[in-house]
Amino acid sequence: DIVLLDISKQTSIFDCFLIVTGTSRRQLHAIAEEIHRVLKAHGETRLSVSGYDESRWIAIDYGGIVIHLFDEEWRKFYDLEGLWADSVRIDLSETLKDTNARVSGVDPNA
Repeated sequence: DIVLLDISKQTSIFDCFLIVTGTSRRQLHAIAEEIHRVLKAHGETRLSVSGYDESRWIAIDYGGIVIHLFDEEWRKFYDLEGLWADSVRIDLSETLKDTNARVSGVDPNA
């Protein structure tokens, strides 16, 4: 499940949160590494990464965007979508249409 939240109206610290659920520690590591590889190739600098060793919640700070990679249990526990409920969800369905990714809150049969 993937969701992109525009939180720029709620805080001046970040513009967006990208929230992703992975199914295993290995998958979360792979996602984190691929994000780093692609963004680095586009000239983006990773400012910090937290939780990588524990791998139940990995937070990656790229300045304007913070990427949260969760396992299912920790995503439900922290409920960032609920915490930032006043934020604007950015529709990623078109961007992700050719992948196996599931956009959170979007019916794949619609």
